Amino acid sequence: MISEVIKKRRDKLVLKEGYVSLLLRIIVLAILGYLVFTQVFLLTRAAGNEMFPAVKDGDLIICFRLQKNYAKNDIVSYRVNGKRKLGRCIAQANDVVTIDAAGTLRINGTVQSGEIMYPTYAKAGLTYPYKVPADHVFILGDFRTQATDSRDFGAIPRDDVDGKVITLLRRRGL
Repeated sequence: MISEVIKKRRDKLVLKEGYVSLLLRIIVLAILGYLVFTQVFLLTRAAGNEMFPAVKDGDLIICFRLQKNYAKNDIVSYRVNGKRKLGRCIAQANDVVTIDAAGTLRINGTVQSGEIMYPTYAKAGLTYPYKVPADHVFILGDFRTQATDSRDFGAIPRDDVDGKVITLLRRRGL
């Protein structure tokens, strides 16, 4: 009789310890998940067609935040006036960007072609040739005739670049 009471109390204690252990594990996993998806990765949704056809309106974007050196043609997420945008890194610090009246983009004197199907025309606000300042990147949208990018507001400070796009998930009626 007494052994049954002791066994029931021991079982309750073991059950209680199991629930506490489970709760602690859930809390630790929640904290780790929060840190990973706010400090290491960025999950966001593409707004607008400035990067069309590479990124379409509504696509889910996953960015890597820890990278701070961006190569030419990296697609990055950045902030301008508190608004998140996507763009292609075209030039880095000390590069010289030239856009002529014919829509030809040159970086350090080399014509930039590739898979961009829209011409790159200069906009009012910057004078070319434009030298990218230190700790800045020059970013253009792929839909060059419709995008607002570094041609409008100049080079972007590296601190305003949130991360490099590592993958995207196409929206299909979500």
